Amino acid sequence: MEFEYSDKVKDLLGRVTGFLDQHLYPIEAQLLETIETQPNRWTIPAEIEALKAKAKAEGLWNLFLPEFEDYGYGLSNLEYAPLAEVMGRTRFGSEIFNCSAPDTGNMEVLARYGSEEQKERWLKPLLAGEIRSAFAMTEPAVASCDATNIETLIERDGDEYVINGRKWFISGACDPRCKILIVMGKTDPTNANRHIQQSQVLVPMDTTGVTLVRPMRVFGNDDAPEGHAEIVFENVRVPVSNIVLGEGRGFEIAQGRLGPGRIHHCMRLIGAAQRALEMMCARAEQRIAFGRPLSKQGSVREDIAISACEVEQARLMTLKAADTMDRYGNKGAKELIAMIKVIAPRMACQVIDRSMQLHGAAGLSQDFRLAELYMYARTVRLADGPDQVHMMQLGRDLARRWADQ
Repeated sequence: MEFEYSDKVKDLLGRVTGFLDQHLYPIEAQLLETIETQPNRWTIPAEIEALKAKAKAEGLWNLFLPEFEDYGYGLSNLEYAPLAEVMGRTRFGSEIFNCSAPDTGNMEVLARYGSEEQKERWLKPLLAGEIRSAFAMTEPAVASCDATNIETLIERDGDEYVINGRKWFISGACDPRCKILIVMGKTDPTNANRHIQQSQVLVPMDTTGVTLVRPMRVFGNDDAPEGHAEIVFENVRVPVSNIVLGEGRGFEIAQGRLGPGRIHHCMRLIGAAQRALEMMCARAEQRIAFGRPLSKQGSVREDIAISACEVEQARLMTLKAADTMDRYGNKGAKELIAMIKVIAPRMACQVIDRSMQLHGAAGLSQDFRLAELYMYARTVRLADGPDQVHMMQLGRDLARRWADQ
């Protein structure tokens, strides 16, 4: 693996970093305050849209799609990793460059599997940043980390599909800009092959029978203005042409979508942890306790040192997983993706927690970004599958491999 970034990546990395330094960080606290205090918390601050327009004008747009130069830069996963890391340092970083989940995954689904009609109607406005989207898979009644468990029904009735079910933690669905859902459900629930029971279908948010019940709270936070919705689908009708790829292909699409999605989370978490580490170092030098800087304390130095080691370990494994994806595809990299999906969120939680501890009560407050970063890192330990599922599958595969030697 080549550790040196290419000239193209160095250029983009400098431009993305410079953009955030110049335009976002100076107003970051103000943006968060605006979201918390505006009369309608489900309104997008005008500053975010202005930053998006500026980034788009500067060509810093759609950096994430690895195989589709027509839609972006055509960066490989390895090339995109340091850019996603920088974006992960702040809540708004990915969105400004049109690289936010769940839109990234949905755009990849449409680019890879969508019909020309679906690309024209939904992919193009998503790529242009004109609308947002969401992915509806998780259900409250079943263990949705195994997609074969989902119970939402997608039944054909003539030239339409009729959808009935309940989904929750649909990230981004509360966003007023969210216009389209990709919904996973079962078109053939009695098929003996559990992996071809599912399909994915496009459902516009304004379709009759789609009811947004509530935003789910995460650590008591509703994550306005994007949110994580609970939605009921009651006799929702969409044209048959809204099926993605075809009936029975839903699990296949989900596997293709979740591989890149998982590693993108890890890339961003490296940035969050790096920022927390830098804040820890600054606090240790600046804060005086017992007559001297905290950095003079041996335990503080140990926390800084082990945190730096852990961040670098996770960064290198993320880069290796990304490189393996580029060389051998998502399936060929599945073990490394599983490993880093377990390691990166845990690492980020530990590093951010140490930084919070060093900041004292201030580390829990709105004066620093640490509580927000921790909430994100802890959430990702469950997003796209909890640790236990990844470890169960990884352990099974490794045991079988070495048993056959």
